[in-house]
Amino acid sequence: MVRDHFYPSFCSSMGSTLYFRFLGQAVEPCSTDPTYRGSSQAESLDSFVVVLVRGKLRGAAILNEAHQRRPYGKVMNSSKHHRKAAKESGEDAVVGRIQRALSTSGPPTSLRIGIADDAAVWRPSSGRETVLTCDWFLQGSHFLLDLHPPYSVGWKCLARAVSDIAAMGAEPRCFLMSLALPASLTSEWLNEFLRGLGAVSQKLNCPAAGGDTTRRDQVLIHMTVVGECRRGRAILRSRAQPGDAVFVSGRLGEAEYGWRLLQRSAHRITAGDPRLRKHLYPQPRLGVGAWLAERRLASAMMDLSDGLSNDLPRLCQASGTGARIEARRIPRPLLAKVHTQKFDALSLALHGGDDYELLFTVSPENIPRVPRRIAGVPVTLIGQIIQQKQILLIAEGGKETLLQKKGWDPFKT
Repeated sequence: MVRDHFYPSFCSSMGSTLYFRFLGQAVEPCSTDPTYRGSSQAESLDSFVVVLVRGKLRGAAILNEAHQRRPYGKVMNSSKHHRKAAKESGEDAVVGRIQRALSTSGPPTSLRIGIADDAAVWRPSSGRETVLTCDWFLQGSHFLLDLHPPYSVGWKCLARAVSDIAAMGAEPRCFLMSLALPASLTSEWLNEFLRGLGAVSQKLNCPAAGGDTTRRDQVLIHMTVVGECRRGRAILRSRAQPGDAVFVSGRLGEAEYGWRLLQRSAHRITAGDPRLRKHLYPQPRLGVGAWLAERRLASAMMDLSDGLSNDLPRLCQASGTGARIEARRIPRPLLAKVHTQKFDALSLALHGGDDYELLFTVSPENIPRVPRRIAGVPVTLIGQIIQQKQILLIAEGGKETLLQKKGWDPFKT
């Protein structure tokens, strides 16, 4: 359940960003657990304390470099890697490397006390409210060591968490990371992970705030992102009204398409394949969210992490409404000719997760003010909010059916 900012005290919510004047927390589940998908497919204080390490690495070109890096299997099969890991696996050494990889020449202006103390003190900007969200990124559920390059794991763990900030029409300010990993991964794997994390941190202007490290037999990553928005301008998922138009950004299902290709063709496909880009290197739609918030055009909004068929009902439930969407309008992946018989593009668009596009609603009088592209990203009108509390899909032949939830759900197998 999503509560508006005027609620006192605090609340936590699964699958949403909480937005309060006092305290908030959010956990968003999603992604690529192979046991679930098979071959088809986890607010604010006016001034509070965080431990902060500010990240600043090289620019966006680092993303392209990742495509040329050695396959992960070669990284892990290196005996030199294992010898070096044994020497550098102490916690102080690991923490020091994280700090060096993500540090910058100076703290952000909102940081009163920096990393040299037990904790850092961060102060929100004048006239703004704080938005908090957190997100798990787990080996085996969200990424696989033998398929996902460590650079992409570092990139994606932050990008997907920042997507919640984009969905509120807010801007990221910093993040905290809790990281557990085996000692055997504290050398080259960790280096590549930090390079990816540093690159996306710089691209999103969201410096790193390291919270904790520990040793475990699997990699567990927990991200907490601190964001800000103008007071009273956060876009909630609970304010859609009957008659509002339903829009999405980008193309839906592209990340799922890439994931399936990665599963089926791991030995014949590289991380540089453009079809994998959205799965490995998602781009949170900060520009789209900020543009809509500045102009107060979106009546409700959320990000698409678990698939349209799962996330649209959440927006409607929060708003006390239903929706009717048209299959012919839904932007879907452009499949290679060889895959048109193997994959259904509409099914990918409806049920595929990991897209991190934005789903938003606009009142009828504001529809003409929505351009075809926002911040360079295409936006598409796909349907309408209705009074009836059902999610209806109009097939391309005109038949109307109930939309079944077939997206990502971590509690279903």
